[in-house]
Amino acid sequence: MFPVALDLTVLRAAVAGGGAAARQRVRLLDEAGAHEIKVFAPDADKDMRLVAGDRLVERLPTTADLDVIDVLFIADLGEEAEAALAALARKQRVLVNTEDVRPLCDFHVPAMVRRGDLLLAISTGGASPGLARRLKKHLSQSFGEEWAGHIAEIAQARSRWREEGVPLRELAQRTDTLIDEKGWLS
Repeated sequence: MFPVALDLTVLRAAVAGGGAAARQRVRLLDEAGAHEIKVFAPDADKDMRLVAGDRLVERLPTTADLDVIDVLFIADLGEEAEAALAALARKQRVLVNTEDVRPLCDFHVPAMVRRGDLLLAISTGGASPGLARRLKKHLSQSFGEEWAGHIAEIAQARSRWREEGVPLRELAQRTDTLIDEKGWLS
């Protein structure tokens, strides 16, 4: 595995499926700031309709749909439909994640703790979702909501230092000094 953070304000994402796991993917994409999400759910229930809103398309994606999608999350469609859709998406060079079906995944979604722009990701490569869940709980307690403000503060300082022409090596030193002075990791 190689960890990356996708900029979903640039990449186009979609979800295919209509159950609880598909709804959770839509929520995670919303939290990540994804724009122009399409939600393909041929059998959408009222909960999916509520989560998807006007992004709902009540069918599975076609080749034409996949031509304008970069990342596709598949869940709750059943083994046969998921395999067929994953194959079609891959033909169109779309990155695919199929909920709990490792062979149908080009990438995995880690457990995440989000505090503003701070994103802590925990992955066991699918080996132990239970351990990832426990680590997420631990990190959530260790890095509370106040970290959103810490990140905003450090971002402002870094921006100011860059405007002043501070070299990159010194930026790192100033960042460490600010963190120590604030006692954020004490």
